[in-house]
Amino acid sequence: MNRNIITNDMQFNENKAIYIQIAERIADEIMLGVYNEDERIPSVREYAARMEVNISTALRSYAYLEQTGVIYQRRGLGYFISPDARQLIVRHYKEDFFGTFLPEMFNRMDMLGIGIEEIEKLYNEHRKADKNAKQ
Repeated sequence: MNRNIITNDMQFNENKAIYIQIAERIADEIMLGVYNEDERIPSVREYAARMEVNISTALRSYAYLEQTGVIYQRRGLGYFISPDARQLIVRHYKEDFFGTFLPEMFNRMDMLGIGIEEIEKLYNEHRKADKNAKQ
């Protein structure tokens, strides 16, 4: 397994709580296959050091992920990835995408006079370039 997919360099967004950003980063690492289901993840202390944040901030991130069912704790052993973590993350990301990102994007498109045809063209070009890059 490749644990170097995501670097430790993290630029925090001041418009979002740091513990949420760390939780999203862990979720991204799960989606990228850095961690697999039922696999132990770094301790709260290790992750806090990696992110250069206070241990209580990292603990809050882990508590958030545990509350959402993405990770679970085994007393004395640490935190582990839930078997259905990827499905939970995808559902959450889709809810956020469709409920927050797209409405904001549509409002911006209207403001700028951008039609869906223009977006579709750019999307298809992106997909084609991405497919060619993978070959």
